[in-house]
Amino acid sequence: MSTHSIDFRVYYEDTDAGGIVYHARYLAFAERARTEAIRSLGHPVSELERDHGLVFVVRDVHLSYKAPLRLDDVLSIHTRLTELGAASCRLEQIVTKGDQHCALVDVKLACIRTDNGRPARFPPSWHALLRQLTARD
Repeated sequence: MSTHSIDFRVYYEDTDAGGIVYHARYLAFAERARTEAIRSLGHPVSELERDHGLVFVVRDVHLSYKAPLRLDDVLSIHTRLTELGAASCRLEQIVTKGDQHCALVDVKLACIRTDNGRPARFPPSWHALLRQLTARD
């Protein structure tokens, strides 16, 4: 697998007064898509904390809007890993509606210890798991 895709419908709670998806909701959709991309590889993110005392945190995110999404639209988010380090990774998430490119989310995640908030290396099994989302050219 190199890219994970998932669909979401835009509900009223996702929109502003004009019926357009509120800017911060794109981050919530992207978070769900990342979580489901990892789950699709066979392991929910909750296992990382339960088994290793580690969690993902957003270190940096850039969001670029291309076209608006509106109430009742069905959007797709295509998630792929673009960088994988010992204790961090970077993902590109493309938001589309049909063939229309609506937004791009570029997010860097860090792996930290839950007990002290310090950076930690991914366990080897999780490093291999994340590599499955690596973009193939």
